[in-house]
Amino acid sequence: MRGIFVSCALSALLLSVAWANHQEGHHHHHGADASHSHEGELSCHKLSSPNADFAFALYKSLNANAAAGKNIFFSPLGISTALSMLSTGAAGETHSQLFSSLGYSAHTQEQVNEAYEHLFHMMGHSQADQKLDVGNGVALRTGFNPLEKFLKDIKHYYSGEIFNVDFTKPADSAAEINRFIASKTNDKIKDMVKDLDPEMAMVLINYVYFRGQWVKPFNGNLTQKAEFTVDEQTKVQVDMMMRTGRFDFYQDANNHATVIMLPYKGNTSMMIVLPDEGKMKEVEAYINKDNIKNWHDSVFRSSVALFMPKFSISTEASLDSTLKAMGITNAFGETADFSGISSEVKLKVSKVSHQAVLSVDETGTEAAAATTIEVMPMSMPEIIKLDRPFLAFILEHSTKSILFMGKINDPTAM
Repeated sequence: MRGIFVSCALSALLLSVAWANHQEGHHHHHGADASHSHEGELSCHKLSSPNADFAFALYKSLNANAAAGKNIFFSPLGISTALSMLSTGAAGETHSQLFSSLGYSAHTQEQVNEAYEHLFHMMGHSQADQKLDVGNGVALRTGFNPLEKFLKDIKHYYSGEIFNVDFTKPADSAAEINRFIASKTNDKIKDMVKDLDPEMAMVLINYVYFRGQWVKPFNGNLTQKAEFTVDEQTKVQVDMMMRTGRFDFYQDANNHATVIMLPYKGNTSMMIVLPDEGKMKEVEAYINKDNIKNWHDSVFRSSVALFMPKFSISTEASLDSTLKAMGITNAFGETADFSGISSEVKLKVSKVSHQAVLSVDETGTEAAAATTIEVMPMSMPEIIKLDRPFLAFILEHSTKSILFMGKINDPTAM
C-alpha cells in the first residue's frame, strides 16, 4: 500500500433461519400467476425512494435505542437487500409484513427481484478507482434442501453464493461463515458469527464493501491533533485533517444544518450534514429522504476550509427488535410462512445481525504531492469544522442508493 490510503466502508448482515417448532398445515396461496406478469423491467430507481424511507425509519429506531454518545452506522442498501432476499421465500402475512415495511407494497416480488438484479448489474461496473461489492450468500444446513426456485432466484437476482455447512458442529460452521464474510470484506469483518444454534436451517448473509479515493485528497502534512466534543461531559483528541478548496456546500439556515459533499472517484460521494451547535436532536427529528434530495440539489461550489477528523469506527447491531418494531413480526414467530423456501419444513427467522465498518483518512502523501492547485476566489473561505457529532451518508449516484449512513458521535470509539 505505497502511501495510498483510502476511505472504506463495509457492512455485513446475517439473517438466521431456524426450524419452527410446530408442524402446521401448509398454506399455499402464492398467487404464482400474478407474480409472473412482467410489467416491463422495473428499473432499480424504483427502489430508491422506498429504500430511502426504510433507511430513515431504521435510523430513527436504532437511534432511539442507542446509548448516548454511541456511533450509529449501517448499510440501508445491505439490509433492504437481505430482507428482499428473505421475502423471496415468504408467503401470506409474513410476506406482506416484509413488503409493507420495506415500502414495496405497490410492487410484486418479481418486480423487486428484477430491480435488484438491475441494481447489482449497475453497481458491478465499478471503476478502477473505487471498489464497490454488494453481494449475498446463503449458508445451508447439510441435508436441508430448499425449493429449487428459491435457490435459483437467490443466485439469479441477488448474485447469491450458496454453500453447505454442518450446523450440528456450531464452531466449525461459524468459522466457515466467518471465512466467507471475511473474504468478501477484505478481512475487515472477521468474526461476525460468534454462536450458532445447532437447530439452524440456513443463514442469509449480505455484505457491502466499499473502498473509495477522494477526488480531492487531504494533504497529510496538514493533519493535526485537535479536540472533538462528543457531549457536554466528553471531549476527545482526534487527528484533524484539513483542506481548503472548492466544495459543493450548502447552509440550510431554516433547518439548522450545514451540508458538504465530498466526492469519491467513481459515482459515489459522502454527504456530511453538520447540525448547528446543540441542534442534532432537531435535525434528527425532521431528516428524511426529501431533505437529502433537496440538499443534493441545493449545494453550490464555494470555497471552504474543511476540518474533518480521521477515523475508523465499527458498529454492530442486532436488528430483531428494530425490525419487529417496524412491523416485521410474523417472520420471527411460530406463524412464520416461508413456504417459498421449503414446503416440507416450517421455518422462522431466529436472528438478524448487522455489522458495519467505516474508516476515513487522507489520500496518502505521495498522491497528495501530485494534487492540482485550485484557483481560489479572493473572498475568505467558509470555515467548516467537524469538531462535534455529525451525520454522514455514502451515496451511490447511478442507482440513487444510500450505501451507508450514520451518526459519528465519537470518532475515537472503536
